[in-house]
Amino acid sequence: MRKILIVGAGHAGLHLAHGLLTRGYDVTVITGQSSPEIRTGKPSISQFTLPTALECEREFDLDFWSALSPQIREQKLFMYMQSQVVASLQGSSHPGNGYTVSVDRRVKMADWLEFFEDRGGKVVIHGVTVTDLDYFSRMFDLIIVAVGHGELGQLFDNDTSRFSGARPRAIAQAYMYDVWPDPGQPENIGWSAVTQEAGNIIFIPILSQDGPCHSLLMVDKKGGPMDAWPDRPGPEEQLRRMKDLTRKYAPDFFERVRDAVLIDGRSTLVEDLTPQVRNPVGKLPSGGLVLGMADVVVTMDPFVGQTWNNSTRCAQAYLESITEHGDGEFDEEFLVRAFDRFWEFGQDNQAWAEQASTMWEQDLPEHFANVMTAAGQYREIADRWIQGWDFPTDYKNWLFDPEVSQRYIAEVKARNGD
Repeated sequence: MRKILIVGAGHAGLHLAHGLLTRGYDVTVITGQSSPEIRTGKPSISQFTLPTALECEREFDLDFWSALSPQIREQKLFMYMQSQVVASLQGSSHPGNGYTVSVDRRVKMADWLEFFEDRGGKVVIHGVTVTDLDYFSRMFDLIIVAVGHGELGQLFDNDTSRFSGARPRAIAQAYMYDVWPDPGQPENIGWSAVTQEAGNIIFIPILSQDGPCHSLLMVDKKGGPMDAWPDRPGPEEQLRRMKDLTRKYAPDFFERVRDAVLIDGRSTLVEDLTPQVRNPVGKLPSGGLVLGMADVVVTMDPFVGQTWNNSTRCAQAYLESITEHGDGEFDEEFLVRAFDRFWEFGQDNQAWAEQASTMWEQDLPEHFANVMTAAGQYREIADRWIQGWDFPTDYKNWLFDPEVSQRYIAEVKARNGD
């Protein structure tokens, strides 16, 4: 039985660990935090589990929360200029009966880690250094690194040939109760906004440790109008500033959060992040090789809420690559090929993130404005836009190119007799 070590108990690492365990591998997860420490720790950036990712989780019995979590079947997207909505659309999360959920990472990772151990997986609670990995390389057939901070992250060099648009981001988030509903809309609708003067806002129902609530996430360029956190304010002051920012840049959002309160004393997050792509293969001092995955080698721009989508696709790509490889050596050629399998999806996701996060850096592209206007008139276009969050590869088929997008709009109008 082939022995595989996964360093890090995050979304991608644990998804892969469960998949490998299901397929008969001897899997060890080493992590610096136990499940109780994860549960009582700081919150992380809220993420979507989109319909396809949810199906991937169900394959390994990892969807523990759909019956409890708010099921997001509709999403609204607003575009603001000078505090005024200049375009909006509303679309469904899935063409059938599927839906999106969002679960507090502390709940999800702690449950997955405990379930992994219950199923017979090995869990070691301990910090890891590069020297440790050198030692482990003699014990395991393959080492996958799923934690990118500290000295382990330095094993993986930046790869500007794949992505050169790194932009430092300032992030603020709060979990809250007492949110006003969206009149006439489903209870669990998701809201997102792109503002010209500031950054993006994602406002979604989420399952926290204390039950359903809402997550308000703000993302802006470092030093931008929504980077209001250099003094790292306390939770109540942070919430007050976040409300003020919505009042100024996205008034419709303010109307929903004006009376909101934090769910507890660990409800807020302030973080800086720089999206980047790294080389997937890390070389140890002894010459051994390790494979980086998900956030370690492809850090998504939080503007587009794609981190868990990327993590799931990476875990699935690595799982299939390892399974198909059989008893072959896990050499550098294999490691690169496994990453390239994921990158077929990852590069399209990066292209979408780049397009979405830079659209306001110059004047809004005319064809984007045309598509947004058409999406407000034709539900088919709005649905395709929202469902593209699940499969961003589709955007290059109809949205990015001005001529192609105009042709698509004309086809939709013709189908509707216009």
